[in-house]
Amino acid sequence: MLRKVRFEIRPWGQDREPARELLPYVDNVSLVALVSGFEHAAGHDMPGTYAGIVLDHFDGGDLTAYLTGRSDLAYRSQDGMIALLGCDCGEVGCWPLEAKVITTGFSVTWRGFSQPYRPRRDYGDFGPFVFRRNQYERAVREAAAARLPSSPNRRQGSGSTASEPAPRSPRVTW
Repeated sequence: MLRKVRFEIRPWGQDREPARELLPYVDNVSLVALVSGFEHAAGHDMPGTYAGIVLDHFDGGDLTAYLTGRSDLAYRSQDGMIALLGCDCGEVGCWPLEAKVITTGFSVTWRGFSQPYRPRRDYGDFGPFVFRRNQYERAVREAAAARLPSSPNRRQGSGSTASEPAPRSPRVTW
């Protein structure tokens, strides 16, 4: 079954200048809500303690390459695994939800979900989520274009200020 994906970039945290969170949605339901429901139903400890990827705390390189599992800098990119979610504390490596991203000529699939700190957890019934490739790539481009301005306090060397949006380019880095 083909799904629809979108990536929302929203403020994260309670700081005066909050960080930016990238939160994936599948069929208009956040991935956090989907995995939380699955983990609760499966009786897992610490169910749903995730947030989106807090972009200002994690440098995954080119956002487009990262979300398609092709970035040299991507989290565990050697095997196509990426962290789609991080811990609700804002640190990806603290409690990530990982998935393998498989891209074909017509689709992008998230499958093989895992929680590396609970390797015995079985996510075999969670997903896979299959998206039409052109819709997935459009959602990634929209997320890259819609990113919130970053401040000098959050991104060293970005050249932006709190009142000035971050520069946009085809190669979007976090």
